[in-house]
This record gives sequence, structure tokens and C-alpha cells, in this order.
Amino acid sequence: MKKMRSLMASLLVGMLAFTACEDMDDNAVPVHDFIWKGLNLYYLWQADVPDLSDERFADQGQLNSYLEGFSSPEALFESLLYQRGTVDRWSVLVPDFRVLENALQGVSKSNGMEFGLVYTDATQTAVFGYVRYVLPNTDAAAKGVQRGDIFYGVNDTPLTPDNYRSLLGADTYTLNLATYNNGTITPTGTTVTLIKSEYAENPVYNVQVTQVDNHRIGYFMYNGFYSNYDPDLNAAFGQLSSQNVTDLVLDLRYNSGGSVRTATYLASMITGQFNGELFAKQQWNSKLQDYYEDNNPEALRNLFTNQLSGGTSINSLNLNKVYILTSRSTASASELVINCLKPYIDVVVIGDTTTGKNVGSVTLYDSPDFGRSGRDGSHRYAMQPIVLKTINADDFGDYSAGITPTLELIEDYGNLGVIGDPAEPLFAAAIGDITGNGRPMWSPSKKHKNFKDSKNILRFGTEMYIDEMPAGSAALQPIP
Repeated sequence: MKKMRSLMASLLVGMLAFTACEDMDDNAVPVHDFIWKGLNLYYLWQADVPDLSDERFADQGQLNSYLEGFSSPEALFESLLYQRGTVDRWSVLVPDFRVLENALQGVSKSNGMEFGLVYTDATQTAVFGYVRYVLPNTDAAAKGVQRGDIFYGVNDTPLTPDNYRSLLGADTYTLNLATYNNGTITPTGTTVTLIKSEYAENPVYNVQVTQVDNHRIGYFMYNGFYSNYDPDLNAAFGQLSSQNVTDLVLDLRYNSGGSVRTATYLASMITGQFNGELFAKQQWNSKLQDYYEDNNPEALRNLFTNQLSGGTSINSLNLNKVYILTSRSTASASELVINCLKPYIDVVVIGDTTTGKNVGSVTLYDSPDFGRSGRDGSHRYAMQPIVLKTINADDFGDYSAGITPTLELIEDYGNLGVIGDPAEPLFAAAIGDITGNGRPMWSPSKKHKNFKDSKNILRFGTEMYIDEMPAGSAALQPIP
């Protein structure tokens, strides 16, 4: 505490001194100034980037001179990231915050076909795609695209690691379909043309109850932690609760993340008996960690709860065990739920090793406190930098290599099955364990290395984020 008071006093003296300087014009390079100050304050790896050091610049004039050396906001932003592509794979800068805000709530241009891409063979020179699920009321749904459909090309061009983004990123494209048999891709000559339009994805995709022996098994496929749909999430658990489920299979295979608060709600719905107890702890960069511990320690804790933010009571199942289906696309907030439930209940993970994203971000705007209110109206730039790491109640959060499943079952592209059908391979494995009838041990006839999927090729497709920054931290800027 004494150390923090000394730091705050030093900052106050520094701020008064800088105010008297004539070179205090932070409008000389406005977007650049916002980027540096935002990353200096909040970036998780701030201490590891020399140009973000609190001692790097003596005053605003020196900072301005440095910032003027960058040709664009993007060039500055990329230069300040720590080990880009290896350690920090996720921080982003966007020229229009509206696009970012929409993406974080599941709104983007879509034709409704959610797909995975895998390498065709060990040479890794070609890829093929398979349809994971189809969104309702979309062009893909209207044109009969179905889960399990295989495609090898777009616009009569075979897909490769070099061209997939340009081909599948177009607003309109034609898929070249194929069949899959024991790893062999055979073109069928059939095509389907798909058109994208702006679409808001409700992540509550499939909810149902299956009776097997004396078990009422709830199945819930949830595809994104989008806070706008928290009432729909709660309603889904109300449906499960009203049908007196004894067991739950939570399908997060294609869920690449979203809101930390929504993840806390989901964990509270699965359980219910841990209201007010610690769900997750947040770890920030050292200066913010010290500040929050001294001034706002509760900002570092996410607690199990019995109500949504608006006061609506949460529908909870009070379970002591949950089955979670995963794939390589299971990421961030999905992994948070798995990791942070483990200290409290039995979590059986069935599927593939997850992505391994144990860090989270927040949206920073060009405003005095980096919040949306009072932002600079001369531009629409915003940042989504990595600002925190999450750990569970046992202080564990080191799963950057992914969470290993209890039972490894890789999806077979020749037999994906129907979502929610008790015969669907991964769901069937969970049912077998629940009922004690044994886990079916099977594997695809040929395994393919994962490449990309329709969400992680989007700029904001694998975010785990907090909905707003805790108050007060903006006062820690070394240069006002």
C-alpha cells in the first residue's frame, strides 16, 4: 500500500510538471497517442516492451517525436506488441469500432455456413472444408447446405493455405462440393453459390432432453458467449430445469469464446450451489495488479452468481458433474468455463484438445478513461489488446497448449452425425459414460491436421473479453 501511495504521489507531481510544458499537445498525433497510452497502461506484456516503459519518455514532447516516426496507427500498434504471432496472437487495432462491437456480439457478414478447414494430406499444400452447422434463416439454410457437406474448392479453384482467405472471404462465392471416403476427397461436380449478408448469430443453437434408462440427459450446443443473448442462455437452462434433467452434455466444440461475464453466468447455471464463491481470478500487468489490489480488489474476482446483470434470477441445475464436448476450435471463454469449474465439480471433457487461450482483452476507445463515453469524434479507431490472464480457484491457468480431453475422440468427416442426435459420435460417447454402458472407442479411419475454421479466420473470432474496464485505473498514465 505504501508503495502505491508513493507511486501515486510521484505521478501527481509529474502530471503537474507536464501540465506547465508547452509541448503537451497530445493532439499532434492523436490516434498514435491513444495507442501508446492505452497499451502503456493496460497491455498485459507492457513490462516486456521497452518502448512501452513508463520511463521511456520524459514528457509529451518526446513521446510526440517518437510517435511521428510511424507512418500509420497500424504500424505503431504492431511495433508495440510482444512477440507477435507466438506469445501475443490476438491483440487487434481496428479503424472502425462499430465493426468490432458488432463482431463481439456475433454480428458479421455471413452466408450461414459455419465450417472447418483441414489439410488434405501430410504435404499441407491443399485443404478441404466440411460444414459444421448451418445458421437458421440464412442463404446456406435456404439452399440446402447441411452439416457434413464437403467442399474442396471455391469458384472452381482448389483451396490451399495461400488462397482460402481471399476465396472464402468474398461476399459471394461458389462452392465445389465433394465426397469424403477414408481420407479421399472426390469431386462430385455439384456446386452451390452462397451470398453473405449481415447476420446476428444467436449462440443458443440446440437444446433438448433425451431419456436413457433412468437418466434425463440434457444436451445444449452453445456457440458463442455473446452477452446480448444472456436472456436466451438463461431461458435455455430454464427449459432444461423444467424438464428435470439429471445430467448435462454441454457442446462447446465450435464455441471460440466471448464475454467473461457470460462465462460466469453459464458456470452459475450449470451449478447454482456456489453462489458468491470465486469462479475466476484476473491477473493484469504489474502496475495495474498493484493498483487494483490496493484500491479495488473485487475487480480482480469473478464470482458465481444467482442473477443476471439486470436482476433476473438465474436458472440453475445444481449439478455436481458436467460433460463438455470440445474440438480444436474450443477457445477462450469456453476454456475458462472448463478450467474454472474443475475446482468445484467433476468436468468430463470429450473430444479434441482445445485451442489454449487463457488470456483476455477489453475494448479501448480514444477517451480520457478509454471508455466509449467521451471518445474523440475525429476518428473511429479502437483497440482490443490482451490485458489479463485468468486463473481458477486453485490458482491454475497454464493451459496455453490447450486443455487435454478426458476422452479423446476426433470428429470423423465421413460420419459427423446429426447435432443433438443421441447417435452422434461425441454425444453418444457422453451418453455411454453417463449410463455406464461404456465409452465407444473409435477413431476416424484417417486423421487430418486442423487448419482454420470460419470463426478463427475472422479478426475477432476467438476473443475472451471483459465487458468494461474497472474504474479508476486511467489515473496511472505516466504522461497525462
